[in-house]
Order: sequence, then structure tokens, then C-alpha cells
Amino acid sequence: MTGNNFDIIVNDLIADTRHIIAETSEEVCSSHIEIWLTNDVITSVQYTRGCDGNAKGIGALIAGMTIEEAIRRLEGITCGKRPTSCPDQLAKVLKSL
Repeated sequence: MTGNNFDIIVNDLIADTRHIIAETSEEVCSSHIEIWLTNDVITSVQYTRGCDGNAKGIGALIAGMTIEEAIRRLEGITCGKRPTSCPDQLAKVLKSL
């Protein structure tokens, strides 16, 4: 998978809560991102694979943040020489919702 084409599974748990599972690009270490939302507020984020500490840190920092604010803060972050990063991938998934 490349670019902004995400394989996304959305499970509506109740009217205002969603559980999103998105496959990340091949350019980052994580393979999937799980996002829990209540309305437009991020309640939890978990990455599959990748740097465990950084992934937990990202999740802890954006919990309670609106989708718009998370996109504003995370979009465009790169990882070394890679053109994207796990935070950038999260912003791209959020933009595609």
C-alpha cells in the first residue's frame, strides 16, 4: 500500500463511537493503526509493530484530542530519510475518514 490509499475497517460500536483499523504504508515500521473515536475526539490509538515506546507515547499524547488537532500536529512528520512516519500515517488515516 502506498500514498493515501488505506485499507480501513470501521466498526460502529454505538452511535457516537467508532473503532477504526487501518493498514499503514510499507514505508513505516508499523503495519496497522487502531483508532477509537467518540464523535470527533480520539480516545485511544494503538500501533501494531514498530517502536513500542514511541507508539505508546503517540497514543498517550493524542488521547482526548480532536481529529482536526491531531492532523494539524502530526501531518508531515518524517522518520529519518523516509518521507512519512507513524504519526504522519495516523494523520493521513484521520484525514481520509
